[in-house]
Amino acid sequence: MERENQFIGQSGAFLDAVERASRAAPMRRPVLVIGERGTGKELIAERLHRLSTRWDEPLVVMNCAALPETLIEAELFGHEAGAFTGATRVRAGRFEEADKGTLFLDELGTLSMGAQERLLRAVEYGEVTRIGSSRPTRVDVRIVAATNEDLPAKAARGDFRADLLDRLSFEVITLPPLRVREGDVAVLADYFGRRMAAELGWEGWPGFAPHVAEQLEKHDWPGNVRELRNVVERAIYRWDDWDQPIGHVIFDPFDSPWKPKGLPVPASKAPSAAQVAPKPAAPDFDGIDDLRAAVDTHERAIVEYALGKHRWNQRQTAKALGLTYDQLRHCIKKHALAED
Repeated sequence: MERENQFIGQSGAFLDAVERASRAAPMRRPVLVIGERGTGKELIAERLHRLSTRWDEPLVVMNCAALPETLIEAELFGHEAGAFTGATRVRAGRFEEADKGTLFLDELGTLSMGAQERLLRAVEYGEVTRIGSSRPTRVDVRIVAATNEDLPAKAARGDFRADLLDRLSFEVITLPPLRVREGDVAVLADYFGRRMAAELGWEGWPGFAPHVAEQLEKHDWPGNVRELRNVVERAIYRWDDWDQPIGHVIFDPFDSPWKPKGLPVPASKAPSAAQVAPKPAAPDFDGIDDLRAAVDTHERAIVEYALGKHRWNQRQTAKALGLTYDQLRHCIKKHALAED
């Protein structure tokens, strides 16, 4: 596979999903790939294709959410000249382009009911009919589809065809989110960090400062691996001291004191009390049996974070924390931060 498309990880949940994809690859049956955004659904689809007997045939990718509903059927099944306004010439659809190969349908849950009905016929009978034509065309296509939606729940509500779901779910591979992949955050962060450092021409890889590594582990990663990659690469390209471990990361690139304020929310659309997020729970103090050590730990974390944020500029850090330069130097020495 290409360098951009490598599988990186060591957690059992992740390796189980990759192994299931490897076992399903030689089959001709459809496969559904389920997972949150950024978990690597397209990588699994590529693995299913590359390890199959169709590896030297086309792998055609279509994002079902990227096109307006009126064009999806034309993209999937093709059209004849004059079939609709703007159809000036014959065009083969994605099914015909993927003949003998694999068709990857991303964001499957966004397909209209009409497109689902035509897709069901294509899967069941191996035939597609271009829009504006009455003559079906035989195709040999292996379907791999992906979604981050709960398709069984949509089918129960009548928003997705249950018979199509049955046809496509010979095998279902559910990818674990990054937050449950034990140990993989550190592995992935190091991989992305080394690659970015090499891209920038750094002579070595200094790694991450301990407090940054801890922040990366504790983050919830709603965007999963894609978000982690952005956070790591952004931190490295903004870091100037190549000899020192990366001391600061920004999880939200939109966070700024100058970001524009949103439009006021009309009263009718304002969130109700039940929708307002609850305040964070108070810290759990029951486990503290040494007040001085607990205070020192908290103080060290604050100073370490501020130093990283200000790129270890001690005068700026002291000003930000309301300390004198000498007081900050005392904290650095007290907590042995200069040794990190």
